[in-house]
Amino acid sequence: MIRSQMVPLSLSFQPRRTIGAALLALAAAFGPAQAQNREILNVSYDIARELYAAINPVFAEEWKAQTGEVLDIQQSHAGSSKQARAILQGLKADLVTFNQVLDVQILADKGFVDADWKSALPNNASPYYSLPAFLVRGGNPKGIKDWDDLIREDVSIVFPNPKTSGNARYTYLAAYAYALDKFGGDDAAAQDFVSKVLKNVAVFDTGGRGATTSFVERGLGDVLITFEAEVENIRAAEAEGAYERVVPSMSLLAEFPVALVRKVAEARGTTDVAEAYLNFLYSKPAQEIIASFNNRVHDAEVVAATADQFPEVRLVTVEEVFGGWDAAQETHFGDGGTLDRIFSN
Repeated sequence: MIRSQMVPLSLSFQPRRTIGAALLALAAAFGPAQAQNREILNVSYDIARELYAAINPVFAEEWKAQTGEVLDIQQSHAGSSKQARAILQGLKADLVTFNQVLDVQILADKGFVDADWKSALPNNASPYYSLPAFLVRGGNPKGIKDWDDLIREDVSIVFPNPKTSGNARYTYLAAYAYALDKFGGDDAAAQDFVSKVLKNVAVFDTGGRGATTSFVERGLGDVLITFEAEVENIRAAEAEGAYERVVPSMSLLAEFPVALVRKVAEARGTTDVAEAYLNFLYSKPAQEIIASFNNRVHDAEVVAATADQFPEVRLVTVEEVFGGWDAAQETHFGDGGTLDRIFSN
């Protein structure tokens, strides 16, 4: 809920205060502007720059209408895990809009985010969602249709490093989930399958936008694996027919968790506006903007209006297949875990 703030005015004179200074203060208080300028920092994942650049002015206008305050919303973007580490090292984030639960949870574990952050907002604090999908070159010359095609010797892949990118962890787990399903739960077979996928990766960039640059601008690889939203945004931005979207038969639900960084916001006096910003992400105007960037949303009216935009796909969750993010972290992404063993082979 957005709350107005009234700025108290003191009419008492300070002992060393000059008349000029007093007049300047009164002019600032009662002059035409009347509004305070405030600033918040949204620390986000790598490929969300354009999305939040579109959301920010809409929220800022609403905030100004409600409170009279002029709001400056700053953005910071990099790989989700890298961003979490930056906050722990001193980056003053008022709020985070990440693409991976683990990267918010580490902030909660360190006291930057509330312990109950997942229940503070609807849908596990995820205003929208997506899934790993494929972007292939025009005409799909390699005939890539599903995860099985990614282990072929003639296919070169681009996606970020799962060690630094939440985007890439979704890709890794989606491929693993597909293999477990394909091989009837045989973990050894699934590990071998994913190992073959990773060996076909031409370059491991640190984040999703770097992977996009490698594929689109540097011309590396036959297929880029990234969030469906990024796939469609790239396809729409390039010449017609230059790229095609391929949605695999099965993929992984990719939630985009958001949270107040209370430790920072309280120190900066921005808790009210940061909370209002997070709540705004669930409003119909914000959900329409989010869907326009090819993310799947929860608002029923927006879902109905954009149904033709999103192909049907069988989605599984980290909880269903891997026992939750904590278990996935310990088994796959922790030091000496499955990912490390695959990389070392």
